[in-house]
Amino acid sequence: MKQTTSEQSRQWKGPAVFSLGLRPFFLFGTLWAAIAMVIWILMLSGNFALPSRLDPTSWHAHEFLFGYLGAIIAGFLLTAVPNWTGRLPVVGWYLAGLFGLWVAGRVAMATSALWPAGLAELIDLSFPIVLGGVILREIIAGKNWRNLIVLALLTFFTLANLLFHIDVARGEFAAQGAGLRLGVSAVVLMISVIGGRVVPSFTRNWLAQKKAKRLPVPPMQHFDKAVILTTVLALGFWVVAPNQPLSGVAFLIIGPLHIARLIRWQGSQTLAEPLLWVLHLGYFFLPLGAVFGGISILWPDLFAVAAAQHVWMAGAFGLMTLAMMTRATLGHTGQNLRAGPGTVAIYLALIASVITRLAAGYGTGSATSLYTLSGIFWIVAFLGFAILYGPSLMRPKPTRR
Repeated sequence: MKQTTSEQSRQWKGPAVFSLGLRPFFLFGTLWAAIAMVIWILMLSGNFALPSRLDPTSWHAHEFLFGYLGAIIAGFLLTAVPNWTGRLPVVGWYLAGLFGLWVAGRVAMATSALWPAGLAELIDLSFPIVLGGVILREIIAGKNWRNLIVLALLTFFTLANLLFHIDVARGEFAAQGAGLRLGVSAVVLMISVIGGRVVPSFTRNWLAQKKAKRLPVPPMQHFDKAVILTTVLALGFWVVAPNQPLSGVAFLIIGPLHIARLIRWQGSQTLAEPLLWVLHLGYFFLPLGAVFGGISILWPDLFAVAAAQHVWMAGAFGLMTLAMMTRATLGHTGQNLRAGPGTVAIYLALIASVITRLAAGYGTGSATSLYTLSGIFWIVAFLGFAILYGPSLMRPKPTRR
């Protein structure tokens, strides 16, 4: 008889943290997000330097985009793909080995100047390559062709990491290079596709229980697909021609389209449920980032490019991942889907981090203090997740009687 995912996880007799994909990657991914921010603040102050080939800003960008987000994407996919394909999850020592590759990548990138040329980068790239191979195997075995788009986006994300390393090897400023833009674009599309499925679905289920009269439109209708296709075109042009006015115009077009998409999901009715409104707010940062990105290209004196990118990277990526991690952790560790005061506090801390980072981008005399304050709010949010949810991620899921 075929085992269920829960039965497979329960058969694992080793550390509970390796009994499900989201456990190690969500816990240690958020810890890394907090630790890396502490390192970044110290580097900004001039009191610390890493033995890395990456300049400080590029290391900071790389470790959020490919370090932190790489872990959270892995945790999500390793947990979701078995549900999509009907196959068993990767657990136990196989999961531990994959997690070990991620850890090795973080160490390698922090100390790359001490390694022979290319070795640290190869170690860093091995994690997403192996992860992609695992996801490909599961999709083929489960004949789940519908989710090949997710694998394609993971492939572009891995290619972006490679391009980032090439930019560094060429002596270019990788934090504003094609690799970073492609990586950001891949994650924007992941949120557009996956968020476009789960946000309206979760909202519909909750509103139906409340017997609401207005429900979200079903996910991935013709309008949604048209918005995603337009977004692909806009992002593709931005990757290859970031300073062209047409890129700015394209961003100003896709921003309102995503807002229209979001309105159709009835987020205004979810204010009583933090686990839902945070998803809608996280998605809202996606069109907001597009609008600010368009402004930064067309009128750079009004809004800096780096500040605009933080609307996506800290706002959309940070808040959406925090929202999904809290909800998924509650569900997969046998807890009620309810956001307590601590969970609401970490949501608010991350929102405060984004707001203060944007304020710092205007170059006022207090910019340095605002950068530090934004980093502190960020640390509170992600360290707070690890403190609140770490114990349940480290212990076995309670068995129901």
